Amino acid sequence: MKRFNLSGFVLCICIAASAQNRNLVWCFGDSSGIDFNNITTPVPIATGMDARGSCCSIADTSGNLLFYASGSDLLQIPYSESVIVRNNLNQILQNGDSLVGTAWYREHVITDMPAISNQFYLFSVGVTNNYGFWYSVIDMSQNSGMGAVIQKNVQLLNFKCTDGMTAIKHGNGRDWWVLFRRWDTVNDNFYKYLVTPAGISSLITQSIGSATDNNNTRIQFSHDGNKMVIINYRGLMEIFDFNRCTGIISNPVTIHPEPTWPPYNEFTFCEFSPSGRFLYVTSYWDTCYLYQYDLLSPAPAATRITLDTITNDLIGIGSLKLAPDGKIYLTHAWECTAFPYCYPYPDSVYNTVNMYLSVINYPDSLGSACGYAPFSFYLGGKRTYYGLPNNPDYELPTLAGSPCDTLTGLTPGPSPKERGAELFATWVSSWQKLFVNAQNLKGKKVTVEV
Repeated sequence: MKRFNLSGFVLCICIAASAQNRNLVWCFGDSSGIDFNNITTPVPIATGMDARGSCCSIADTSGNLLFYASGSDLLQIPYSESVIVRNNLNQILQNGDSLVGTAWYREHVITDMPAISNQFYLFSVGVTNNYGFWYSVIDMSQNSGMGAVIQKNVQLLNFKCTDGMTAIKHGNGRDWWVLFRRWDTVNDNFYKYLVTPAGISSLITQSIGSATDNNNTRIQFSHDGNKMVIINYRGLMEIFDFNRCTGIISNPVTIHPEPTWPPYNEFTFCEFSPSGRFLYVTSYWDTCYLYQYDLLSPAPAATRITLDTITNDLIGIGSLKLAPDGKIYLTHAWECTAFPYCYPYPDSVYNTVNMYLSVINYPDSLGSACGYAPFSFYLGGKRTYYGLPNNPDYELPTLAGSPCDTLTGLTPGPSPKERGAELFATWVSSWQKLFVNAQNLKGKKVTVEV
């Protein structure tokens, strides 16, 4: 037996986010997917999509895939630019084709419909076509549980939206905030809708932070939902506080201002570590970069560490996403000589770049200790492009005891800074090694027995 005095609580080994069953199945890329139901050993699966970018999926509360959506399925509908919705048998749902969406990366997101079982919203934004904000309604009780789209392409507004829509659970643990920005004018506006059992609210607009008109703009929430980052392709990076009860964004901190002239930082995707301390960011043009930022520093820009540099212009760097196993997965695409880009892949294009995901194994660790492993997760013979599922945290819990906790009546739980210690263990059979990563131990005395 090994004993480690980490500095009294006794820890038992646990796995992060194991209760997030609705996010346990990812569908993306060229027929690719990952099933995280075995949390220590996720397995690749086959899907029915061929999506270069935008995609999202949702499972039931037992972790069984319900349906998924993907954009720009050129193989199924030649020359179209539309979203297709499929069930767990990879069949197109009744009325589930030609939903709004094009060939971008964060154009749609799924939420459940509060207080109505088996019904879901699919929200969409129009970036370069079908401008505006749209929704469709999916009813999975239709067709003997195979599902149908019962409302389709309902438009709520008509201006040009950025490629970066996201959603987050309201503090009551039932409702949803859906957020996005516009890009046809220089503005500092965040646009929000509140989704409740009464339906979708009127548009809420808040002006805060730096103004921009870049259509390549992403919004990403931390794992606890209290922090929010915005990045764009010109190089803007700002951190905000977010109030899940009121939807109010506050306390902007600019890490990188948006340059008024090249060279730009060319930020493309980002993701928080589970604790929220570190931010991982990709940058892509002639050279691809993977960066880590320490957000606990008073000057995060000065902490930037380059974890990967790719100078081969045939290798593109894509989405980052925190998975149910507590790791961050990163996708790459192979840009063959096809014009204007290698999509869909020719049947001859199978290689390490598009058949594997890279993995940040210990994202709450600084620098090389984060365990970044390029091209280390095999997709079972399927291929990936730039997109990973734009799935929100479907199980983000109620802010118990908060002013907006009108559903549970529970007393307040620990704040994010007071989270209990957690220990993550991953056995890698090919190496015959057990990797152990601890979180939230600072200032604590802990005895761990393995």
